[in-house]
Amino acid sequence: MGEFISDYGLWISYILIGVATAAAIVMPLIHSLSDPASLKGAGIGVGSLVVLFFISYALSGDEVTAKYTQFGVDAGTSQVIGGFLTMMYLLLLIVTVAIVYAEVSKIFK
Repeated sequence: MGEFISDYGLWISYILIGVATAAAIVMPLIHSLSDPASLKGAGIGVGSLVVLFFISYALSGDEVTAKYTQFGVDAGTSQVIGGFLTMMYLLLLIVTVAIVYAEVSKIFK
C-alpha cells in the first residue's frame, strides 16, 4: 500500500514540475508579446552571450588525450567543451568584478 501511494506521489510531483516549467517558459513569452520593447533587452543579452561563446570557442584548444577518445570525444567536441568552460570562466570573472565594483562604489557614495 505504501509503495502504491509513493508511486502516485512521484507522478504528481512530475506533473507539477512539468506544469511549473511550462508556466516559467510561457508566462514571460506572453508578457513579452504584450510589451515588445522588453524583448530588446533580452535580445541584447542573448546576443552578447552568443558573441562571448564564439570568442571563447576561438580561444579554446582542440587537444584530445587517449583517455578521452575512448569516451567518443573528438577534436570538435573538445573545442566546444573548451569554449563553454572558457565562457564560464569569463562570465565568472565579469560577475566577480561587477560585484566588487558595486560594493566599492557604495562605500564612496
